[in-house]
Amino acid sequence: MTNVDSRWIAWAQWLALLTMSLDHLVRHLLGPGSALAWWPESLGRLAFPLFAAMVAWHGTFTSRDPLRYARRILLIGLLAQWPYALLPRPEAPYLLNVCFTLAAGLAWAHWTRGALAQATPPWAHGESGALARNTPPWAHGKSGALPQTILPGMGLALSLVLWWALGFWVEFGHAGLALVPALMLALSYRAAAPARRWMARLPALAVVALLNPGLQASAFALAGVALAMAGVGLPRLPWPLPRWLWRTWYPGHFALLALLLWWGG
Repeated sequence: MTNVDSRWIAWAQWLALLTMSLDHLVRHLLGPGSALAWWPESLGRLAFPLFAAMVAWHGTFTSRDPLRYARRILLIGLLAQWPYALLPRPEAPYLLNVCFTLAAGLAWAHWTRGALAQATPPWAHGESGALARNTPPWAHGKSGALPQTILPGMGLALSLVLWWALGFWVEFGHAGLALVPALMLALSYRAAAPARRWMARLPALAVVALLNPGLQASAFALAGVALAMAGVGLPRLPWPLPRWLWRTWYPGHFALLALLLWWGG
């Protein structure tokens, strides 16, 4: 694993969970007539970009097995789906919660990175073969009867079809599915020259701008990504979230909201 400064993660965890929880509290319990009705379209928009940035960071730098990490996120999403579907929203119970969006985005980014590495001509790998070593074994397939670039190209095309189909069923839709891959692209150029670094960030910034309708919501979503990108170098947080609380907060807060709605009639 790469030795990177991950101290900003602890700050991002608290900020993402608190802004998300208050967003859902206003949306589902307090309603549009409350004094905090402005929150969901402003500070509430920070949460998803921060979650996506944390997933992209771990998927790029600190996770030994990004697919295992994606499965863990998916498990949290499965636990949260039932109380999530009980909350009033026009698309419930058919929409899948944001954990499905993040897990699918991470898996897609990991597979695409391997497929692109396989499709890269041998002379681009260099003697070290670094890209080849990062290619997951299942991305290679048995391509003895086809040129090396054919199967990865077909797989990438199929992945775009799956992205388009899944985008109608997950929270934040097509843009949400693309955010983790776009952020992982930006992070992979973290040590590049300033011009290349900013070029690599453009897809992520474009995706974030498409996450929410309305200029105000988009501005706050962009602010969430900017906070994540500028977070390196923060001091160590004295009160980091316990791992068990971090993993149970998402399904737990939905269960609590559903219980309060049922209790209040």
